Amino acid sequence: MAFEDIPKKDWYSILGAEPSDNLKELKRKYQKLILLYHPDKQSTDVPAGEAEARMQRFIEIDRAWKILGNEETKKEYDLQRREYELEQGFPVDTQVPLEDMTWNPSDHCYSFTCRCGGKYIVSKNEVEDVSLVSCDTCSLVIEII
Repeated sequence: MAFEDIPKKDWYSILGAEPSDNLKELKRKYQKLILLYHPDKQSTDVPAGEAEARMQRFIEIDRAWKILGNEETKKEYDLQRREYELEQGFPVDTQVPLEDMTWNPSDHCYSFTCRCGGKYIVSKNEVEDVSLVSCDTCSLVIEII
């Protein structure tokens, strides 16, 4: 599942939660909010615009729980969220196709020489999960494509 709107949505804040919250705490916060915004719990004398806004909030809360309440999707979201945060804090120096990196069979990793003389190193297992790699001697970051 790709979370194409990561820059736009912070699913944790929608639930009033923190990334460090455990599943039990996330569920408690979700249940509290879902009861508050559930369409069946709304007053009938609410203006139409407010009723629509509350319905959208209900849908957002439900979507946040579907992402964060499942260990697999939560892990994927957290990885993509972290990658996005890194991109904001560390400008990407260049994009490097995986094919341009050197395969080191003895270490089971790919490497690429940085302009400072250091190395960008990523293991074969990490290649699928990681697209940003920091140099081992300077602050430059590359994006593997």
